[in-house]
Amino acid sequence: MHQSLDLFQTAHAMARHAGARQAIVAQNIANADTPGYQAKHIAPFADVFRDDAGSSLKTTRNGHMATADHHGLPVTVTASTAEPSPNGNTVSIEEEMMNSVAVSREHNRALTIYRHTMTILRTSLGRN
Repeated sequence: MHQSLDLFQTAHAMARHAGARQAIVAQNIANADTPGYQAKHIAPFADVFRDDAGSSLKTTRNGHMATADHHGLPVTVTASTAEPSPNGNTVSIEEEMMNSVAVSREHNRALTIYRHTMTILRTSLGRN
């Protein structure tokens, strides 16, 4: 039953996206001392979702939220535009730590959406 609800699909897509972003952050941190390594970046879920929803779906007003299958959201890895160090490495540990916190918040938000949706379903069924 819950697989057909768009809110569950969106929460699932958000959690998967956060996992992909965290993997890139971990890879960047692991290569912080590798000469010539170019740091990578994945856009936040909100940006990807906005771009995906805006390009393929139509709404009647700006306040409406369009629905779609969000499992297929593109995950585009881009190179960082940070200033390289003398050895050519573009990883900034400070920036990666900030990205890690943002990814953690994104993942926690997805879990919170999922939990609250389950609470609403249980309440509507009379199963607190």
